[in-house]
Amino acid sequence: MSARIVASAETHSVTAGESDRGERLDRFLATRLNGLSRSRVKALVEAGQASRDGAETRDPSEAVRPGATYALAVPPPRPAAPAAQDIPLDILFEDRDLLVLDKPAGLVVHPAPGHADGTLVNALLAHAGEELEGIGGEARPGIVHRLDKDTSGIMVVAKTQAAHEALSAAFLHRDLDREYRALVWGLPRPAEGEVEAAIGRHPTDRKRMAVVERGGARQGKHAITRYATLEPLHGAAALVRCKLLTGRTHQIRVHLAHLGHPLIGDPVYLRRLPAAARALPEAARDAALAFPRQALHAASLRFNHPTTKTLLEFSSEPPADFQALLAVLRG
Repeated sequence: MSARIVASAETHSVTAGESDRGERLDRFLATRLNGLSRSRVKALVEAGQASRDGAETRDPSEAVRPGATYALAVPPPRPAAPAAQDIPLDILFEDRDLLVLDKPAGLVVHPAPGHADGTLVNALLAHAGEELEGIGGEARPGIVHRLDKDTSGIMVVAKTQAAHEALSAAFLHRDLDREYRALVWGLPRPAEGEVEAAIGRHPTDRKRMAVVERGGARQGKHAITRYATLEPLHGAAALVRCKLLTGRTHQIRVHLAHLGHPLIGDPVYLRRLPAAARALPEAARDAALAFPRQALHAASLRFNHPTTKTLLEFSSEPPADFQALLAVLRG
């Protein structure tokens, strides 16, 4: 039996033959559906756009079964350039070259699968208009660095191509200072130190990062985080200052979890509570367990202006939810 394909405008169906037995689902569909790469098929499967005999399947590595009919829904293409949207911004500084803002938790930086709009980029296009369009690329205009959706704090955005190139080089060569505030489970020992551990994709969970061997099969990248305990909290949690010496994806979250002190509220890297957490008073422990996001705030940024070379320094206090949790933990 050979594979049969029945395609409509947006949905494609493939019935597997005996020769397809055991093949990975994403490879099987990509091979038989012209115009779709395996990575695109994999993303669609993980997003719940695939089914087997009418039942949803989200596992791109699933072994294909002869005789089963697999369907893949392909959404229509999104516009190449993000649209301007009137979303309020807390701007700390702005001139013709750049702007610095305090990003709220919950705001995605740029459009991505699952977040086609309502992002910082959409807000920036509404604020800065045509002068921002295309700076650094159509998909992420003005973006030099990013913060995770649920991380709050200070970001710099380029408004000219020259500023984008200069600021990107400053981040690449670590010619600036960034500090964060974090609430973590447990009390770090020693109270301050440096984590130097390469970061790469997790070997089995591609949505997570992990400490891996640098340059090995998993392609870890050099990463350094300095930390210092600012305030112990009942010996069971701590307010910590972190300074990035490199800029890897989820770096602080991965490094602190690697130390055994994951961020309070982290939905990805908090796998189990340190034993010391039991020492928290019940109200504080309940508040920490209920905190709905990683307790991380980009508290300060210092860099030289790309045009004037003037030293610029910005700082912001953690948002209200972070402050409220800290108050309870102190109680």
